[in-house]
Parts: sequence; structure tokens; C-alpha cells
Amino acid sequence: MLSKMGGIYAPRPTAGPHKLRECLPVMLILRNRLKYALTRKECMMIVMRRLIQIDGKVRSDMNYPAGFQDVITIAKTNEIFRLLYDVRGRFVLHKINDKEAKFKLCRVIKISTGNKATVGVNPFVHGQGSAVSFLVTHDGRTVRYPDPAIKTHDTVKFDLTTGRIVERIPFDVNALAMITKGANTGRVGNIVHREKHPGGHDIVHLRDRAGNEFATRVSNVFCVGTGDKALISMPQDRGIKLTIQEQRKKREEKVAREARK
Repeated sequence: MLSKMGGIYAPRPTAGPHKLRECLPVMLILRNRLKYALTRKECMMIVMRRLIQIDGKVRSDMNYPAGFQDVITIAKTNEIFRLLYDVRGRFVLHKINDKEAKFKLCRVIKISTGNKATVGVNPFVHGQGSAVSFLVTHDGRTVRYPDPAIKTHDTVKFDLTTGRIVERIPFDVNALAMITKGANTGRVGNIVHREKHPGGHDIVHLRDRAGNEFATRVSNVFCVGTGDKALISMPQDRGIKLTIQEQRKKREEKVAREARK
């Protein structure tokens, strides 16, 4: 992303819904990825004109942290991107259509109950002590009164226009999942087995479409569909990591095709 030898400073993401090491500032998206700006000042001019939307809301902070599954809309160029990972663990701007831009997938990291005062209601309103169930997603959203069937580690389809949950993807065997952390970041596969380790990290075993098996911690698994059907469109590699020999063969085939033309 950033050159090792060039520049003195790097943009630090502001505090937001995603962690420091799990996000990409808007400035890097505009300047280093899309090449819509050459300097920091040009990025500032773009965002201050309110031309950038993330998850349907205008963001005028050029260091705003965009993270996994966020929908980035640039109305001036009529482009919509979803921030995903490639098989090398790097952020990739995956272009999507208007229909897919209306929702995003959110991983449930916590389900709890609290009184109305702690879940966004005026504490002076009568009945504040009654319990309210809520869930918290990976992008910092708090959703009140969720479906009781939703459990931790499940994924929910969140409608960005209405702010409601419209579908649930259970964390279960045969669920299609993308890895968001660790050495297998960006790989996509079906859940085969879950090893439970009381007092430690549960390990999830997955198998991709090519038949390769890999394993990671349960906290790194992000369900995106069931079976072979994903609710979102995938990047070009479709989450299949090739070996060095397979990559070389693919390059040679590409060179041969171009030579025949």
C-alpha cells in the first residue's frame, strides 16, 4: 500500500467502528488505490465536498476508518465498492451494483441485555429499568430487540436503508465463510468441523472449492453464505489460494494466450 522508502508520515485512522489494524483510511482509498487524488490536500478537498459515502452516510473525515464489508459510494463517478480481502490478506475494492449496495453483512460479536438507558433511550423516560436485548456487530453497530434465533458468531444481513436485520446466516457446518485474520486471511471455504477447546480458542476447519483444507480460530471466521451460494459477490480469485506452482502455470497460460492473439 505505502512505499517503504518514500514519505515521512502515514495517515493514522481516526477512532471509529473498526480497529486500527483492521481498517483503511479514506485518504488511502482515494490517493493510493483509486488515484483520484495526488496529495493529502486534494483528498481533503474531495471529502469536504461531501462526495464520499460509507454505508450510506456522508463522511467528511479523510482519515475515517473503512473496514471489512463497508460499502463505499462515490456518486460523482457513479462507482460503488465493497471492501473485502484478497487471498494474500490485502484489502481489495470490489466493485458492486446498486442492488448489492443496499445491504452489508455484519458478524455478531456480542449478545446481551441492558436497561433502556444504556441502549440509546432517554434515561428520564418512564420504564427505563426494563431489560432490552441487543446485539453488537463487528462494525460497532448496536441493534435492539434482535431475533432470539441469532447467536454469537452468526452473520446478519443488515439493510442500510432501513437499519434493520433482514436475514441470518447461522454459524454452522456447511456455511460458506471468509477468513478475516491470520495466515489464511481472504480465503473462502465451507465449514467442515469445529473443535471446542474449553479455556482456549476454538478451532474451525474449512474446505475451499478446490478441495484444500485449512484451519483457523473461530474469531477469524466470517460467514458470507450457505453451501456454494454467497450473499455477496466475491473478488476475482473467489477466495481460492493457489500454490507457487499453480501461480506460475497460470502466468504461463496467460502469456501463451496473449502470444496467440
